[in-house]
Amino acid sequence: MKVIVIGGGPAGMVASVASAEKGNQVVLLEKMDRLGKKLLITGKGRCNITSSLEMEEFIKNIPGNGKFLYSCFQRYTNQDIIEFLRKQGLETKEERGNRIFPVTDKSVDVLNCFIKRLKELDVQIKFNTNVMEILVRNGQAVGVKTNKEDIYAEKIILATGGKSYPLTGSTGDGYKMVERLGHTIEKIKPSLVPLELYDKKEIINLQGLSLKNTEIKLIDDSKNKIIYEDFGEMIFTHFGISGPIILSASAHLIRYNNVEQLLRDKKIKIFLDLKPALSEEKLEERILRDFNEIKNKQYKNSLDKLLPQKLIKFVIEKSKINPEKKVNEITKEERRRLMHILKNMEFYVKDFRPIDEAIVTSGGINIKEINPKTLESKIISGLYFAGEIIDVDAYTGGFNLQTAYSTGYVAGQIEK
Repeated sequence: MKVIVIGGGPAGMVASVASAEKGNQVVLLEKMDRLGKKLLITGKGRCNITSSLEMEEFIKNIPGNGKFLYSCFQRYTNQDIIEFLRKQGLETKEERGNRIFPVTDKSVDVLNCFIKRLKELDVQIKFNTNVMEILVRNGQAVGVKTNKEDIYAEKIILATGGKSYPLTGSTGDGYKMVERLGHTIEKIKPSLVPLELYDKKEIINLQGLSLKNTEIKLIDDSKNKIIYEDFGEMIFTHFGISGPIILSASAHLIRYNNVEQLLRDKKIKIFLDLKPALSEEKLEERILRDFNEIKNKQYKNSLDKLLPQKLIKFVIEKSKINPEKKVNEITKEERRRLMHILKNMEFYVKDFRPIDEAIVTSGGINIKEINPKTLESKIISGLYFAGEIIDVDAYTGGFNLQTAYSTGYVAGQIEK
């Protein structure tokens, strides 16, 4: 059987391998000049391959239609991708937060494992080939029209990705193709994306500051309701905030009821706890101890042990304590004010960054129109879907890549 796979990302490569291993003649079409461009930039170029969590825990980390993936996750697990890479000669390691990385810390080594297996299976790869249309006869997918030629096949797997990171080839082409065939596309929005703050001028000097052990709380100020809370690493940018815990917060916020209006009305707040390991009492003890050691120093020179250098001026201004004041002159009330800022640094969220800066896309082909056991279209026979083009998306931590492998594997299970 001839099978066409459209898209050379993780989902498309796994689909091609799975299909070729079934004895099919597979043609992989990629619009770019190489495979896996987006894979190369995942995990800051190190590739967070998957998570070591049990597969039932994966669904809890997929706020976007995670239950749809139940069957796919049973059939192709995190252990399956780890074993695949091992067979290709690449060992993996586990890091903080159950994240699995290649021991080499190079995403290109993961990509090369896929490429090696595709070559072993004689998968025909056509680069710089842009699919314009899926050809259908009597409700059956029969081929594709590309910028170079028409190619015919009995089965077609669409794995063109979402709209995030367009420079890697994810430009939303697949959505248009399947919409013309009668599929519903759920609204495309950025997920796992940095957040813009209203307080840009205030944080301009914090740009580039990374905080490793920070607790965040995302609050709906109109209801005084916690939308999301997390602990880990974040970074200040020229527009606001980013980093793993902020990206995961965005995935939660994008689904929050009436979020666009709340952002416009300045009703979404984020609180940072810079000292989450210390209770307020313990933090006060720590500040008192530091101050007692440097009684005659000015306040502006007293926070070096407590805070990163970049943050000191900002905290001093926020605390409204005279920077020239000597430490032994600071009142209990002023000290409490400083403590409150360290435990509750407050900013207003203005917006999500554009979709081309998002790691993944929220939205895509409506899951009700896809068979969850086979990933075949319920509208067009012989047309299958894999990866980010489906309306599923997850938090950071390897869950999105595992979704790509698992859906790619299931879509590729087409018998000769």
